Order: sequence, then C-alpha cells, then structure tokens
Amino acid sequence: MGSGSIWGELFGVPLRQHYVPVQGIRTRVVEAGEGEPLVFVHGTAGHLEAYARNFAELSGQFRVVTYDMMGHGLTDKPDRPYTIDVLSEHLVGLLEALGTNDVYLSGESLGGWVAAWTAAHHPGVVRKLVLNTPGNITNKPAVMTKVKESSLLAAREPTTANVRSRLEWLFLDPSFVTDELVSIRQRVYSQQGFARAMENIVALQDPEIRKAFAWDPAWCGQIRCPTLLLWTDNDPTGGLDEADLLLEWIPGSRLEVIRGAGHWPQWEKPEEFHRAHIDFLLSEE
Repeated sequence: MGSGSIWGELFGVPLRQHYVPVQGIRTRVVEAGEGEPLVFVHGTAGHLEAYARNFAELSGQFRVVTYDMMGHGLTDKPDRPYTIDVLSEHLVGLLEALGTNDVYLSGESLGGWVAAWTAAHHPGVVRKLVLNTPGNITNKPAVMTKVKESSLLAAREPTTANVRSRLEWLFLDPSFVTDELVSIRQRVYSQQGFARAMENIVALQDPEIRKAFAWDPAWCGQIRCPTLLLWTDNDPTGGLDEADLLLEWIPGSRLEVIRGAGHWPQWEKPEEFHRAHIDFLLSEE
C-alpha cells in the first residue's frame, strides 16, 4: 500500500518553511521540533519533501532540519557542477547560518555522500552520522548511466510519465509514488532553467568528474564520529557488499538493514527508519 498525502503526514506538526542566505545562495529550509539538531540531506535530483513522512515522529525528539541542496528543489541554482565538495561547503555554510554545529547528520543517496564527506573534512561539525542507502559506492557504470539518463529526461521533458518513472525506480513498492509526489517533483523540474541545473546535478555521474570524490578508504578513514550505515535489502544502487566496504573503511561504523524497502526507506518503511535513528542517535557512546 502507498502512503497518504504529504500534508496528511504533516497534519498538526508545527513546522517552519523559510529561506536562508548561504554564501549568496538562497536556500530553502523546513524545520520542526526542539532539542538537538538532526539534519537530513536528500538525494540526487531530489528535494526536501523526501522527508515529509519523518517530521511528525522525529520532531518530538529532535530539532529536525531538512533543506534543498544547491541546485536542487527551490534553492538557487548557480551554473557550475555540483560536486561533492561544493555541496558539502554549502551544507557547512547552512549550519553556520542556522547557528547549529555538532549536529546529528543523516544523508540519503547523494546526501549520504555529502554527509560522509562533510564528516571527514569538517571534523567537529558532525556529532553522529547516518548514511542512508548512500548509493553506488563502487561507481558501477550501469547505475551511473541510469541515474544520469532518467534524471536528464525528467528535467528536459517533465511529463507525468517521465517524472513518475524517475521516482518509481527509488521504491521497491511503486504504489508509494503518489500523484501528489509526482506533481511536486514536476513543479520543481518545470522551473525555468532547471534542465541546465540538472546537467550540473548529474555531473557526478561522469567518471572523470566523479573520481576526485569517489568513495575511498583514504578519506572515509578520516570519519571519527559514530556512524550508522542504514541499508535496505532492495537498494537499486548497491547491495550489502558495498555496505561491507564502508564497514571496513569507516572506523567503528555499524550496519543496520531495513527489510522490504528500496532506495527510500524513510518513505517506504518510516517506522523502522525512525526507530533506527532514535536508537542510534540517543544511545550513549
């Protein structure tokens, strides 16, 4: 069974949507709750609505913050490749602008890559790290091609069919892709200039650009904060063999597998996703 509406999920949640200037980039942010900050980072070609099903539960425990990365969603889209270092610097700038540091950081897919890079290169910013289906750790050409071609097609021709197809690839159960979710992503992709922004988003699917930032034990070994690898049993971007690599590369990391989900466990299996975060983030280390 698919989920209900986004506003059904957010019904009654006291949240705030606002725009924050970050290094000259107008950045869309949604936040709710009080307490220690838990920052979510969405995936390639995505937007903050990816976490709509998680605010009600997690804002009772944390100050939940999510945002549209540079070039994504309703955040500004400067004409440059959105490489991992650029996206990480934007994230660090956002945390500074929000007056937060020493945060819990949870990233999905590309967001996991950005989160891990941030934890490695900006020590002291991240208290605990969750890498949620971080995606294609071994740079498989077929996955890179799929992400690039489907994303460009959806941005250049944001028809219902193209956008729905791009979203359904993320899910084990495609019924979770509601008309509302498709409509929101169509509005994002139909913005003036978004097709060019998508070219900059998928620059990381170019092997020559990607190799400077590819997952590697050298920089992963710099991650010193407690790290949870949150995998699924049906992730189309990479199996548990890739999780095993990160277990070797990231000191002291641990693995949890959510069953019956694809690339978006935060949407398909929210109860398991919430429990994993609460148990890990609130445990004594």
